[in-house]
Amino acid sequence: MVLDKPKQVLQLRDTPKPKPGKGQLLVRVSTCAVCRTDLHIVGGELPDPKLPLILGHQIVGQVEEIGEEDLNFTIGERVGIPWLGWTDGGCAYCRSGRENLCDNARFTGYTIDGGYAEFTVADARYCFHLPDRYDDVEVAPLLCAGLIGYRSYRKTGHARRLGMYGFGNAAHLIAQIALYEGRELFVFTRPGDKVTQQAAKELGAVWAGGSDEMPSAKLDAAIIFASVGPLVPAALRALAKGGIVVCGGIHMSDIPSFAYADLWEERVITSVANLTRRDGDEFFEIAPRVPVRTLTQTFPLEEANTALDRFRAGKLGGTAVLTIAK
Repeated sequence: MVLDKPKQVLQLRDTPKPKPGKGQLLVRVSTCAVCRTDLHIVGGELPDPKLPLILGHQIVGQVEEIGEEDLNFTIGERVGIPWLGWTDGGCAYCRSGRENLCDNARFTGYTIDGGYAEFTVADARYCFHLPDRYDDVEVAPLLCAGLIGYRSYRKTGHARRLGMYGFGNAAHLIAQIALYEGRELFVFTRPGDKVTQQAAKELGAVWAGGSDEMPSAKLDAAIIFASVGPLVPAALRALAKGGIVVCGGIHMSDIPSFAYADLWEERVITSVANLTRRDGDEFFEIAPRVPVRTLTQTFPLEEANTALDRFRAGKLGGTAVLTIAK
């Protein structure tokens, strides 16, 4: 499924089967989960995508061919392919363990063709071994909503009272880890969304309300999963002294001005960019122990536009996962 230009529908098209180069894997795609970032790319909100482009960066598949080097994978092995698809390995960020900030990084389904296809090629360094506990549909959402959510969560340190603004796919996954680790969870939804608030309480949240409300106690940290800039000052006002607001999305609308008093007393705002391989290794170790459970709704590859439309309209019953016929 090919994106020729932003703000256009994807086109079902035959393309040449890719060939793996040195250090790469050719992967026969089994499933690929749909991410909100895909909507931002299609909508033209993220600049300079590779065009034409095959979207998709939550890819599960089997290794069909291995490039020249002796790699840590075998033919037929199941692998996961995430958003961060390549780094130069030599810049100051890569050398200091911050490969997620690499100046020359390339991204799956954005600047590298992704997984809305039967086959894809990926840098073996940035592929993951996946836990056996999950099948191909269940594990796909963990490769972005899970990984980026986990990095956002770890940015909150040892926060005891944790707020989450927006309770979509990523928040639902990371909430399970937070509760497993004994955090007190506070969930903020669209004002009046009693259904989602009740679902958060049933999962284990001690409080759930609208984003226009103040929680029942001051928060040590808050993660903003919704791409809504005005939630940042709202979250700041809900923080205790020394608390942190973590912005967990690659795209967010503009943050409005706010009073310095809301930031004072050593409150912090930070963004989260991409992921590191260490994030992935840690997350895939803890996820099956919780166990983190995913909610999914499947679509065949050729119905990718329908999946995107339903995602955009908020009409999905879980993470949309494209399934590719073999």
